[in-house]
Amino acid sequence: MPEGHTIHRLAQDHTERFADRTVRVSSPQGRFDRSAALLDGRELTSAEAHGKHLFLGFDGGAGADWVHIHLGLFGKYGFGPAPAPPATDTVRLRLANDAHYADLRGPTACELITEGEKKAIHDRLGPDPLRAADGPDRAWTRISRSRTTIAALLMDQKIIAGVGNVYRAEVLFRHGIDPYRLGRDISRAEWEAMWADLVELMREGVRHNRIDTVRPEHTPEAMGRPPRVDDHGGEVYVYRRANLPCHLCGGEIRTAGLAARNLFWCPACQDR
Repeated sequence: MPEGHTIHRLAQDHTERFADRTVRVSSPQGRFDRSAALLDGRELTSAEAHGKHLFLGFDGGAGADWVHIHLGLFGKYGFGPAPAPPATDTVRLRLANDAHYADLRGPTACELITEGEKKAIHDRLGPDPLRAADGPDRAWTRISRSRTTIAALLMDQKIIAGVGNVYRAEVLFRHGIDPYRLGRDISRAEWEAMWADLVELMREGVRHNRIDTVRPEHTPEAMGRPPRVDDHGGEVYVYRRANLPCHLCGGEIRTAGLAARNLFWCPACQDR
């Protein structure tokens, strides 16, 4: 499932290609065709992200001005220059203008919603490190009282929005925190340091459209080691490195199931 930086990058991509311009909207697959007909020929006014949710705003209408998209496990976006090629019948939503097109396939959610429905989605999500108005305090209130592990809390979108399996594993490693420590055993200083780190790491993710979490002194060039070869790209400390040696201590990276996902950590570097 894409992490929050990917959705913020998609919002940025939509803004650059379609904002403040009339957009042709269609649903070649047919599952969004009635809503597409209501939006076709209108102006796309904004594109926003909150956690793993994308919102595309259109002008006018009778209150149903937003397309809400959640990619889920199988959703894919593709952008290209005009003229758009004939769409396949797997395209749920196509946006097009005289310069660009965007095709959405296989999302968990693609729905036309009202402003009130959009607000309800925001209200149930936790703060997002990539939203300028959000900070660490609201999440800290939940974390500091919780008997749940910090690794599970980081994946709870009601507590913090946008963090997925990669950022979870990597931020815990970068701060030397055992994933099985309880939320209430995390100090305020530790949480604020993790939040600040997530802000910076995820901003870099938006900028480069990939996740890199190793510090400059631990890059392949600095350490004289081979670069990572993985379809997720980017240099990481522990994610998907089970049974390999830790870049820092040389100990074995471990993996286990937690919060319905595979967790990765270094027992020597991450102290409970």
